[in-house]
Amino acid sequence: MSTAELLKGAAELFPDEVVTEAHVRHLELPGGVGTFALITLDNGLDHTKPTTFGPQSLANVDAAITRVEAEAAEGKIVGVGVTGKPFIFAVGADLKGVELLKRHEDALAIGKGGHDVFKRLAGIAVPTFAYYNGAAMGGGVEIGLHCSYRTVSAALPAFSLPEVFLGLVPGWGGCTLLPNLIGADRAVTVIIENSLNQNKQLKGAQVYELGIADALFEGADFLEQSLLWTASVLSGALTVERPEIDRGEAWDRAVERGRFVADSKVHGAAPAAYRALDIIAAVKDGDLQAGYDAEDTALADLIMGGELRSGIYAFNLVQRRAKRPAGAPDKALARPVTKVGVVGAGLMASQLVLLFLRRLEVPVVLTDIDQERIDKGVGYVHAEIDKLLGKGRINQDKANRYKGLVTGVLDKADGFADADFVIEAVFEEMGVKQKVFAEVEAVAPAHAILATNTSSLSVSEMASKLKNPERVVGFHFFNPVAILPLLEIVRGEKTDDASLATAFGVAKKLRKSAVLVKDAPAFVVNRILTRFMGEIQNVIDEGTPVDVAERAVEPLGLPMSPLVLLELVGPAIGLHVSETLNRAFPDRFTVSQNLAAVVKAGKRGFYVHAADNTAKPELDPEVAALLKQGDTALTEEQTRARVLDAVAQEIGLMLAEGVVAEAQDIDLCLLTGAGWPFHLGGITPYLDREGVSQRVNGKRFLEPGVASVPA
Repeated sequence: MSTAELLKGAAELFPDEVVTEAHVRHLELPGGVGTFALITLDNGLDHTKPTTFGPQSLANVDAAITRVEAEAAEGKIVGVGVTGKPFIFAVGADLKGVELLKRHEDALAIGKGGHDVFKRLAGIAVPTFAYYNGAAMGGGVEIGLHCSYRTVSAALPAFSLPEVFLGLVPGWGGCTLLPNLIGADRAVTVIIENSLNQNKQLKGAQVYELGIADALFEGADFLEQSLLWTASVLSGALTVERPEIDRGEAWDRAVERGRFVADSKVHGAAPAAYRALDIIAAVKDGDLQAGYDAEDTALADLIMGGELRSGIYAFNLVQRRAKRPAGAPDKALARPVTKVGVVGAGLMASQLVLLFLRRLEVPVVLTDIDQERIDKGVGYVHAEIDKLLGKGRINQDKANRYKGLVTGVLDKADGFADADFVIEAVFEEMGVKQKVFAEVEAVAPAHAILATNTSSLSVSEMASKLKNPERVVGFHFFNPVAILPLLEIVRGEKTDDASLATAFGVAKKLRKSAVLVKDAPAFVVNRILTRFMGEIQNVIDEGTPVDVAERAVEPLGLPMSPLVLLELVGPAIGLHVSETLNRAFPDRFTVSQNLAAVVKAGKRGFYVHAADNTAKPELDPEVAALLKQGDTALTEEQTRARVLDAVAQEIGLMLAEGVVAEAQDIDLCLLTGAGWPFHLGGITPYLDREGVSQRVNGKRFLEPGVASVPA
């Protein structure tokens, strides 16, 4: 079947494609070098709607190549360039079309179609150039890899091959061409390591330093400078030199390093990284066509697998649902926030002060029980501002302004009399929080929102003794505040729409993914994680060895093991949350006496770590001596089944209680608040795929075709 027929068939499956045009224009290169054909990729929309490649878009690129190919053969042009619309080069395949595919042969056509089109660039009779003027990802990167030369803008904000992150491989030449251009080790960094590191993006200068681009130019006159450079290359005045690729042991070591990275991130639980590494290993001898064929097969297999569908589902949750939170009131009800108050000056409170300063750029005042704590909190914020300045993230003027906006006072009346939004981040104890809110209500304006950063306590109970409980809202951040995007916004029994709308408005300005949560014990993330961790702790207490219990959940590919997570959270906090949930749901949430003993002994976790963190952490002998275990030892499989059954049961109950609107919100919370892997789609697609949902609750969490291949 011809490329045109392949793409025509694929286009019929995807009638709603946002089509990218490939405009060809001709210009005279400086210095009398000759006529040059420039292809511009443009979907006709602004930079907020990035250019993508669906079947019809690929057909348009194919037609443009046919035109310039003929001109090159006739000697009418001396070279061909590819660039993008302002701020965007191209961001790869249109995933909305991939979601619709139901058959392996249709998935294979997507891979072959892209390859057939892009490969033609390498076959044109004149040199070809890619000008990465803006964001370039996936297929956008790959079309450039097929060109003879590449330039990149210093202003380019995001460049990546994110496919492995989503559950795919770079399947239009990325796995084959990149290692043959920059060497296997650097390619493994871009394709595997960056992808599995929360889809880390490269900046323009890094693209040049890695050797992906041959020249780096400033953004203001990027295309003009690129064309001048092109003229120098074509005239012979400039010769591009690239280092020789090491195809010996260095290549094999790079692939092994990639496998180590994949194992440490997904523990063999998702196939994409391993398929990509197999292709990189196979193209060591430079056989490009064998690489392309392997990419086609891997792409088709993965498109028809559950991990990719879960990855796309997760991507859509984070990109779309997070921007339009389910159940949020009319944003027109939101009141302006021109000053923020923070009660507390500890680490969490200080992180909040910095976030409000940077995102809202309004005065922020913090208060605590003594001047020493206040000075320490303000000092922390000033030090963090200096770090941002040192890294070039802000300039001196902005640093001075931020420092001028933050103050600390002992007297709440002085600090909060004109505040519009006051958030508390004090000790997690109901009486303490009620006392703080009573003090704030007495001095803050009548319209001020009173927000609590509680992780597990009842917002309604916290507001119950106030004159105006309708303005109290839960505003639960996740640590570290600067990194984790989730914000659980909790509606108390009496919270009114205006207060809730204001909270969502603030969350948007803070650039957080806000999810509306019912006022239920521990809300979403902490409730699920506590049930998950509690079941792990239960099997350990009953007699399962610690290492067996930890290994049992490795196939989920979580960012860290349960007991390492407990160490990060802090055993005392973990114990406190389990006690809170035990009071609410004593039949399902236990309080581990072993965990209580670890906390009482003042231990920071279950493990001891090597000073350089290179070796695997080992069970602390002092903790091992504290553990009192029964004589029931489960296998890894039995442990995993028990843990997953518990989580499926808890999620089913949470949805029945209306803690969130839908299962999608559970997944969004775990993805953005707990670093749950994209290839799982959060948790509910995994439980559906493994048959756990059906076994425990008698039904799936998601309809067939949602985060799975359509029937």
